[in-house]
Amino acid sequence: MALAVRLAVRALDEVPADGWERPAGDLTWSCWETVEHLADDLFAYALQLGPGTPPLTTHVPVSWRKERPDGPTGMVFVARAEGPAGLLQALEACGALLVAMVRTTAPEVRAHHVFGASDPEGFGAMGVVETLVHTHDVAAAFGLPWRPPAGLCARTLHRLFPDAPADAEPWPALLWSTGRAALPGRDRLEKWRWQGAPRP
Repeated sequence: MALAVRLAVRALDEVPADGWERPAGDLTWSCWETVEHLADDLFAYALQLGPGTPPLTTHVPVSWRKERPDGPTGMVFVARAEGPAGLLQALEACGALLVAMVRTTAPEVRAHHVFGASDPEGFGAMGVVETLVHTHDVAAAFGLPWRPPAGLCARTLHRLFPDAPADAEPWPALLWSTGRAALPGRDRLEKWRWQGAPRP
C-alpha cells in the first residue's frame, strides 16, 4: 500500500498545473476530483477498521456529500487554494492512515465493505487497486507513463480478483479486471467487482 501511494504521488506530480480540471480517462470526474476520490477511498477504508468493534453491515456513520451533482460522493475535499501540492499531500496522508490501520489491526478483524466484509489485508489490497487504477485514469488524460510493478499488481489480483486471466501480464489483467481495458480475446468489462472476503 505504501509503495502504491508513493509511486502514485510521484506520477501525479507530473500532471500540468493547469490540467487538473480535465476529465480523468473515461471518467466523468475531473482529474482533481478523481484524486480527491482516491484519497477519500483510502481514508474511508482506514475509518472502517478504526472502531474497537468495526461495523459489519454498514459504513462508519460519517456524513458524505457531493461538491457538484455529477461529482464523486465523499468526505475528503481538498482546499483548492492549496493547489496540486495540497491535493497530493492529502493523498499521501490518507494513504498513510490506511497503511497504519492495516499494520496495527488484528488480522482476524472484519469490517463492512459493499463488496463483502473484509479483513485488514483486504482493505489494504482495495487501497492498492484504487490507487493504481485511479492514477491510471489521471495519467491517461495526459499521456503520462504509468505502469506499476508487476509484483504489486499480481499480489493484488491474487487477493481480490482470483478469477483474473492467468495468461495475461499482471498490470493489463488488473486493468481488465477493473473495466478499464480489453485483453486479447476478452472484451472490456462493463461491470466488475472484487471479492473482498478473506481468502481461505
